[in-house]
Amino acid sequence: MRILVTGAHGQVGKELVTLLERKYEIYGYGRDELDITNEDQCKLRINEIKPDVVVHCAAYTAVDLAEGDKDSAYKINAFGTRNLVVPTEAIGAKFCYLSTDYVFDGLAKEPYNEFDNTNPQNIYGKSKRAGELLVQSLSSKFFIVRTSWIFGLQGSNFVKTMINISSRENTVRVVNDQIGSPTYTVDLVRFLAQLIITNKYGIYHVSNTGNCSWYELACAIFEELGISIEVEPCTTDDFPKLAPRPKYSVMDHSFVRINGFEELPHWRTALRSFIQELRE
Repeated sequence: MRILVTGAHGQVGKELVTLLERKYEIYGYGRDELDITNEDQCKLRINEIKPDVVVHCAAYTAVDLAEGDKDSAYKINAFGTRNLVVPTEAIGAKFCYLSTDYVFDGLAKEPYNEFDNTNPQNIYGKSKRAGELLVQSLSSKFFIVRTSWIFGLQGSNFVKTMINISSRENTVRVVNDQIGSPTYTVDLVRFLAQLIITNKYGIYHVSNTGNCSWYELACAIFEELGISIEVEPCTTDDFPKLAPRPKYSVMDHSFVRINGFEELPHWRTALRSFIQELRE
């Protein structure tokens, strides 16, 4: 089976390529190898390779910068997605699109399932939702995988940031009024590898089970590492940012369970595994 992966040097894409290349013929491309905003280049590359599956991990993810750079966010997350979906559909291949919990407004009182209405509150979320809509309308064989609070070995993420801060500070302030579900890239890509070989198309919410605030996650990180540092809870208003964040973006994994897949491990178990990976 031939699989094309975009964003192959990113946090999820690199982990996915490493896993899949053990078993499949993998074509992993970063932005320098494949410009997804170039329609002709996308069409040419897909027609040359003729992949059985395209896994689209590339994205504009600078949440705050997107507020002042709307065109770039949409050009990459919507237009770029369309450029990949159209030739993928033309050759009859499957399309897997990595999306985000930011398509929701965060006003819910219970976990969002895959069939709940979306209502993104920032440009990043709106552009990713636009990408979802294009996938749904242009592909007959699609998987949309919404995930959240990603951490792993590749790239920058909250867990790494907290570890770096602990090496130079005695105190850290972390917001305690944003609730979500952390997702370990190792667990996420294992699920993606299982999903894309099936015909169980649709929208999936995929994160580690359980939920926490950023404050609770920070406390857990230091506890797992055995680091003594004072973690002070604060509110989102104490750290004003350009882009509004959902206060509650916990996702229910209904479609994962209904389709017979196993849910990802608890986020605390995943965190422990990641810290062990860092130590190795």
